[in-house]
Amino acid sequence: MAKKVSIFPIIYLFALPLWLAGNTSPNIVLLMGDDHGWEETAYNGHPYLHTPILDEMAASGLRLDRFFSASPVCSPTRGSVITGRHPNRYGTFTPNWSIRPEEIGIAQITKAAGYRSGHFGKWHVGPVKSDSPTNPGAMGFDEWLSHDNFFEMDPYLSRNGGPPERFKGESSEILIEETIRFIGEAKRDDTPFLAVVWFGSPHEPYIGLKKDLDLYTDLPAHYGERSVKLTSLETGRSTQRPFDEVLQERYAEITAMDRAIGQLRDYLAEEGLRENTLVWYCGDNGIPTSGNIDTPFRGQKGNVYDGGIRVPGIIEWPQRIKAPRQSNLISVTSDIFPTVCQLVGQSLPNRPIDGLSLLPLIEGEWSERPAPIFFWNFTRNFEEGAEPYIDPELQKGTTPLVKQMNGIYTRVFRNFHYREIEEKDFEGPRAALGNRYKLVIHEKKDGEMLRELFDVILDPVEERDLSGDLPALVSTMESQLLDWQRSTLNSLTGADY
Repeated sequence: MAKKVSIFPIIYLFALPLWLAGNTSPNIVLLMGDDHGWEETAYNGHPYLHTPILDEMAASGLRLDRFFSASPVCSPTRGSVITGRHPNRYGTFTPNWSIRPEEIGIAQITKAAGYRSGHFGKWHVGPVKSDSPTNPGAMGFDEWLSHDNFFEMDPYLSRNGGPPERFKGESSEILIEETIRFIGEAKRDDTPFLAVVWFGSPHEPYIGLKKDLDLYTDLPAHYGERSVKLTSLETGRSTQRPFDEVLQERYAEITAMDRAIGQLRDYLAEEGLRENTLVWYCGDNGIPTSGNIDTPFRGQKGNVYDGGIRVPGIIEWPQRIKAPRQSNLISVTSDIFPTVCQLVGQSLPNRPIDGLSLLPLIEGEWSERPAPIFFWNFTRNFEEGAEPYIDPELQKGTTPLVKQMNGIYTRVFRNFHYREIEEKDFEGPRAALGNRYKLVIHEKKDGEMLRELFDVILDPVEERDLSGDLPALVSTMESQLLDWQRSTLNSLTGADY
């Protein structure tokens, strides 16, 4: 394969004029659950979960029924929200791989439009300490109370890069209390705000308040007949526990997160801010093994079938979304960045952007997405001695968490220079998702290339492979995917900077 690459033509919409002369800038709140899959809401038909606030949001706002995470794992998806770009473009391949300092972040965009911005909760695209070149402040946030990775009850968090402090209480409520304080200060200063709230729930290990655990004491007995692997809260190492107990705790975390979101919505209403505040909730990837019951989709966290990448998505904005709607248009976390750019009247950065602004969808003007969504688990192993993109000392995290890794209870991030495109770098599970069809490509254990084509409208569980019936469509979608991969690898070399 030739090493010369070309830039894939990225399709996006330029900022539209403001809808009404003199209309005040909308406030923006971006909420994200950790490992919260599509089916884990009552409004999506979950048989046990209590999520009254998310249900109310889905019933009153814009419900995105075909919303996807840019990656089937967490750090890359979070990078897509910050940049609007697929995370492989800047080396955030999988958990604990950092973003790059040259990336242009969503808070830098809103700052240019006069917004105040704050980040609260899980960061996970680099350390949050003050000297990290990829902390929230370096990415444009005016303030942050954040963690390098995930957290449970009584979390350790760093305020504006300072030493970790322990905060007593339920973690979702703690983040919302801080968000409310931040919003109150912005309101007093008559300043529009961007609040990014990334919860630690419901990522394992699980722990819940008694009032939430009590809601799930009657799960079916057959869940207790098997055990699942997860992290021990006592040792930080892997353990096996009865599945019914694990589900009870996981569901308790989701309910507590749901309740905290309700506290934020109530505050916005009380302060007269709710009408012109866009609140967007989504998950960061599909459900892991420790929480996966009878999923309606194929796969789970970590793979590019829908079980790994389809997540809940809801947008509330009473001033512009006056009547409830459900949308089956495909959309993805990479769309958040260009949507915010258009919302605040700022141009997109002069580099490939993978997301599209969803304002046409919010305005009811879109029936189909004009370009496919691409997914790709980059599998290259960087050899020992690879050149670090950031000083390794600056990549060491400080905020402790329960789960031990490599003998420590903090996280160390990585990112490496990528100088030359090689044929093997195009490998790894990948997918192209259009309005109706989805192409999935991966290598089997014997090295054979497997291509599967699904009609995801008629076959949302991805069971019936149509690749043999529609070879021309497979060829077209594979060519689109390959062009996008070339563009992505070109970005990875640093060409965009």
